[in-house]
Amino acid sequence: MVKNSSIDSTYRIPFISLVPFFLVTFGLAWGILGFFIFLPEQTASIFGELTGQHPLFFLSVYTPAIAAFMIVGYFGGYRGLKGFLSRFLLWRCSRAWYVFLMIGIPLIFYVGALIKGSLFLETFPFASFSLLVTAFVFATIKGPVEEFGWRGLALPLLQRKLAPVWAGLVLGVVWGFWHLPAFFLSGTQQSQWSFFAFFFGCIAISVIATGLFNASKGSILLPALFHFMLMNPIFPDAQPYDTYLLIVVAIVIVGIKRKEMFSKEGAVTKVIEVS
Repeated sequence: MVKNSSIDSTYRIPFISLVPFFLVTFGLAWGILGFFIFLPEQTASIFGELTGQHPLFFLSVYTPAIAAFMIVGYFGGYRGLKGFLSRFLLWRCSRAWYVFLMIGIPLIFYVGALIKGSLFLETFPFASFSLLVTAFVFATIKGPVEEFGWRGLALPLLQRKLAPVWAGLVLGVVWGFWHLPAFFLSGTQQSQWSFFAFFFGCIAISVIATGLFNASKGSILLPALFHFMLMNPIFPDAQPYDTYLLIVVAIVIVGIKRKEMFSKEGAVTKVIEVS
């Protein structure tokens, strides 16, 4: 089912591929976590207690990427996978986006913690350098990997039918809802958070990531960096004020980039880059 490379690669992966993508992403992740929710004792006796570092939790987190690679491999074969992965090497973007990623996001967390009143109350969360490195490694190899699915495959497909702002909103709703089982498991970080604040935060993050994605010509790397920065373990606890500030940022970005966000012109719709 691999198409001739002379055909526009935008349509190498059909829009209907969103159906198996979401089925695999939700079915595998919710299926794994569902066993821990509905059969906790039996599942824990076999696999051990679930934590954020449990291999099965990692597998659940990786399901969007797993689904994306399955679909790209099916339609594009080896060359398609190579073209898909090449988007992880795209890094060129305006300086304003890099300023936002490297300075703006830390400001959101520190200002949010200041508003919350926890900025000067919390001590540095790591007792040793090795624990800090471990936390950075987990933050790097966990959430950011999702972006191969969400921004790697789902967003460009949605942008074939919807303007970027609507594609970002739809994907944000789906993305937020996908996290729901983690809020019912005591061993996860999400169990300590408010689902509704997190849910609306996912929508805001998705809209911001959509602007970044299109500005970087379909980069998977920069949304992954964005995802990592939001999980940066050295940032203070700012819940739920970081969410409120992200919503404000999303609104500001849509306002500033309204021409690009409300028009499909310039929206990236390619899943596979063919050289």
